[in-house]
Amino acid sequence: MSAAAHLPHPSSAPPAGADREPIFHVRGLARVYGAGTAAVTALRGVDFDFFRGELVVLLGASGSGKSTLLNQLGGLDSPTQGTLLYRGWNLGTADESGLTQFRRDAVGFVFQAYNLIPSLTARENVALITEICRDPMAPEEALELVGLGPRMDHFPAQLSGGEQQRVAIARAIAKRPAVLLCDEPTGALDVHTGITVLEAIERINRDLGTLAVIITHNAILADMADRVFTLSDGRIVNAHSNARRGSVRDLAW
Repeated sequence: MSAAAHLPHPSSAPPAGADREPIFHVRGLARVYGAGTAAVTALRGVDFDFFRGELVVLLGASGSGKSTLLNQLGGLDSPTQGTLLYRGWNLGTADESGLTQFRRDAVGFVFQAYNLIPSLTARENVALITEICRDPMAPEEALELVGLGPRMDHFPAQLSGGEQQRVAIARAIAKRPAVLLCDEPTGALDVHTGITVLEAIERINRDLGTLAVIITHNAILADMADRVFTLSDGRIVNAHSNARRGSVRDLAW
């Protein structure tokens, strides 16, 4: 076997200092919706490993497979083919009860829509999650982590868009998830507010060691990541590592 055969695939190599045991081990992952002539292939043989403490950015145009991949990682959908392991556990063959427990205990979701309950304060919105988790942090602690300590008793209507998104992040991380999955978390925000939200995600990733995966169409965000994966037509067409992660505020906005 040649020496080159021993080199890790660029999409699989962990960043310097990362745990060698992957949180996600993915090989040949495919997802097909429908059948026959109506079949649509959303993912085509995707391979990668993701590690604790990484910040990963997924780039690609609409329809490239980014959201489908995020849904697979979050246990919201199951693969048609391939291997999808979470810390050695096969998500692809898990039953709905197991996937529900996985989503409840291991994964925090942040979407473009904030999905806050208008009649509850920021503290109460976060508390909804902490009441069903095994080892949650206090709602107050989660809100302090995203810089909303002074605003925790305000209702969503009293908060700006960026503040509402940070409440959503606090709600997601209050369960102390191993994985934080973010689908266009700044898509509805202006640049200044988006920076504040991304800094909150960056802090959670750094301080808690959470694997953070961010979907975006904005290539500028690539510089804040440990690794960047570009998808097109359901495939990873490019994967590269940054020698040094850039600060969110230093990105070329």
